[in-house]
Amino acid sequence: MAGEVGVRFSPREQVVLLVLLGAGFMLSVDFSILNVALPEAGAGVGLGPEGLPWISSAFALPAAGFTLLFGRLGDLYGRRRFFLAGMVLLAGASLLGGFAGSAEVLLTARALQGLATAMALPAALSLLTTTFAEGARRERVLGLRGALGSAGFAVGALVGGTLVSLFGWRAAFFINVPAAVAVLVLGPFVVKESSVAVRAELDVAGAVTVTGGLMAVVYAVIEGSVRSAVVGVLLLAAFAVIELRTSAPLVPLRILKRPSVTWGNVAGLVTCSMVTGMIFLTTLYLQQTLKLSPLTTGIVFGVPGVASVAAGVLAGRIIGRFGGRRVVAVSMSLQGMATLPLAFLGAQRIALVILVPALFIGFFGHVAAMVAYSVIGTSGVADSEQGLATGLTSMTQEVACTVGTPVLSAIAATQATQLTGMHLALSVAATLLLATVLLVYLNLRPRLPHPAPTHPATQPTPAIP
Repeated sequence: MAGEVGVRFSPREQVVLLVLLGAGFMLSVDFSILNVALPEAGAGVGLGPEGLPWISSAFALPAAGFTLLFGRLGDLYGRRRFFLAGMVLLAGASLLGGFAGSAEVLLTARALQGLATAMALPAALSLLTTTFAEGARRERVLGLRGALGSAGFAVGALVGGTLVSLFGWRAAFFINVPAAVAVLVLGPFVVKESSVAVRAELDVAGAVTVTGGLMAVVYAVIEGSVRSAVVGVLLLAAFAVIELRTSAPLVPLRILKRPSVTWGNVAGLVTCSMVTGMIFLTTLYLQQTLKLSPLTTGIVFGVPGVASVAAGVLAGRIIGRFGGRRVVAVSMSLQGMATLPLAFLGAQRIALVILVPALFIGFFGHVAAMVAYSVIGTSGVADSEQGLATGLTSMTQEVACTVGTPVLSAIAATQATQLTGMHLALSVAATLLLATVLLVYLNLRPRLPHPAPTHPATQPTPAIP
């Protein structure tokens, strides 16, 4: 797997990429296929239409709540250990879900899959960022990661309907098992364990408050619960106080003072949440307004999804030439401008003439923005804290993918018809994307170094006439 000129990977590095990027590809395929299988899976275990959202929410709560914690634990106790443990848990949870005979077992399996993702995702990303040094090599690798993630979504959308129709909804769970086993066989031999010179004590109070706070906030958005929102905000406020006072914080707040970390994650939150909500609303539009079949809907999303793989392949090279700040701004602008025409789609199938090209452009911009925010959010961070930095970027992605749909759906629900609701929600999404571009671009401006004060004793002695 040779990179561009000046970026070459050794045979061992190629196998490392195969294992770590392959795991991300597998998780992306699984997410896409399971979306197709939701109605059949719910019916198979007696879960009614009102309970279907919990098949996704049961996964999202632990995935969003525990990602930051496991990212930091990987720093302290070994990233490879958490990556492989996540793969073991994913295989077991997938088997449990595939054999589920009741709604309780299915939802338990989904929650365990979410926990496995929280363990494996930040660990895999931090193993990549510590294996490949900051600069052209890392940018190239993160570009490949974005490309494979996009390819996984497209593959899942294209083959999901066929796979589920041939083998049933249980295939959406079982497909994970052989892939996870392959990673577990290769991983211990090719991925080196991280090491810590001095292992800090675990900040238990910080871990409990941040995990509980994140889960409560995500639950509040999903269910519209004011009580949960208040609990979440209080727990996160307590977490901030704890981190300021403890000698060994779970999340040293100094890392959040880095503009690259803070604003990189702001960009990630907006780009991921808006594309998730857009896909959900557009799926309803295709099937309920245009009356397209699930298979045709999968093709409408899958074909632009395949094309957006190019964004991941090109993003690393473009970032190396123009910098992450410019690339994230241009990419999010593309995503926002491609979302805007969707706010004017009509109820006739001729609208596909606008929709499909807009998805091509929007997916390209979104994937390039994801690569750029991953590069920005992990730049300038020491290897000893890469698990924390990648935990933050992974948590941002998980939270965004969870809250994007309910937020835009709530906006759409304020209108009398589904079509006008979609128009309003996607107008808000486009506006938010373009406004975030300005904020991120301005706040990522390079800071000019302050000139060091000159001590009087070092000043030159004036010449005596």
